[in-house]
Amino acid sequence: MTTNVDKTNGGPSNGANKAGGPADANPVAKDAVTVVDPRLLVRQEGFKGYLTEFGRKMRSGDLGAVPVIVGIAIIWAVFQAKDSAFLSPKNLSDLSILLGGTGMISVGIVFVLLLGEIDLSVGSLSGLAAATLAVLNVNHGVPEGIAVLAALASGAVLGAVHGFFFAKIGVPAFVVTLAGLLAWNGLMLQVLGTTGTISIADDSFVRDLTAHYFSQLIAAYGAATVATAGFFLAQFLDSRRRKAVGIPSRPLSEILVRTGVLAVIVYAAAWRLNEYKGLPLALVIFVAVLVILDFVVRRTSYGRKVIALGGSVEAARRAGINVVAIRISVYSLAGLMAASGGIMIASRIGSASQQAGTGNLLMEAIAAAVIGGTSLFGGRGSVWSALLGMLVIGSISSGMNLLGVANSVQYMITGGVLLAAVVIDSVSRRTQRSAGRG
Repeated sequence: MTTNVDKTNGGPSNGANKAGGPADANPVAKDAVTVVDPRLLVRQEGFKGYLTEFGRKMRSGDLGAVPVIVGIAIIWAVFQAKDSAFLSPKNLSDLSILLGGTGMISVGIVFVLLLGEIDLSVGSLSGLAAATLAVLNVNHGVPEGIAVLAALASGAVLGAVHGFFFAKIGVPAFVVTLAGLLAWNGLMLQVLGTTGTISIADDSFVRDLTAHYFSQLIAAYGAATVATAGFFLAQFLDSRRRKAVGIPSRPLSEILVRTGVLAVIVYAAAWRLNEYKGLPLALVIFVAVLVILDFVVRRTSYGRKVIALGGSVEAARRAGINVVAIRISVYSLAGLMAASGGIMIASRIGSASQQAGTGNLLMEAIAAAVIGGTSLFGGRGSVWSALLGMLVIGSISSGMNLLGVANSVQYMITGGVLLAAVVIDSVSRRTQRSAGRG
């Protein structure tokens, strides 16, 4: 169809315009200002637009991971100034292994928090999984691979039980998982029996999960290269997809800056780890799990459904989402991750005991998810929150131990950091609502 030009006003014209059709029904004022989504500045102005958008997000309360990253930098600077051994290769290597156990549990908590719910049973489930593994393998001679699968299955099944009572029966998640905390702790004691503690052989596959290091220099540097290249490729392809459909996307300049910052971090980490024993297998496993589950949350329909439920259950139900199935699956996943964390912890300490899953493990797992940036109000967060939160908690614990500070003080400081994270989250949500973004 050809477009005629109306020479009297220089604008496009067609038959509908001349006949007083739809085009005349909504006349545009002469001095009207076109409203443009500020996020489009990123595409139109390149890196300058990105800086403008970043400032707008900060003012509107969309802080993202900025507070926790700044917090980690401050914590590391303070402890390094107090004791130069804090950033030593050995201490950083020990910290990277410490992340695995509690971090795995925290990843499951992230999924539950995305629903806007809570799971108090993950500590007990982790202890039960460790006990199941040790009893089957050590006491009954079951091959390690089968024992590990049985332990993981126990966590997934019992997590699904929690989800069933919560989603199908309607029992509050707090009550269901509190009952699980007590019941599975009792079952763990029953499984261990009078022995109390079962040691895991030093030459076993399970012990290697946290005891093995890739000592070749190329291992750590190769992993850093893969991480950097993978990050750039993912960001670049995502930006290209967004441009293709005409929605706001990151400019190449921002992608390059982000990739550069990541490269500095991962290569520095690789250098420090190689100064000790090399790249820990435990760290590789933990990061691999984070990458996979991050893809699930951000790139699959399942992940979008989980986030939608956290935003509004009723809206998700009306959109055709099977609320019951998603809730049960999330609690099953939380149980699976709790069992994974329990196995990693048993590997690190070399045994399964009656103290497994008790103490402050549950609180640290929940605190790590919240401190890392996952909202307690549901619908907002990332699996990388578990890594960032564990870096905060692990750094505080490691630094305090180097300085000889009592555990009581460590708990109080960690509690203060957790409260600060929740306050920031609450204020951020309030600011976003005031800015019309909440």
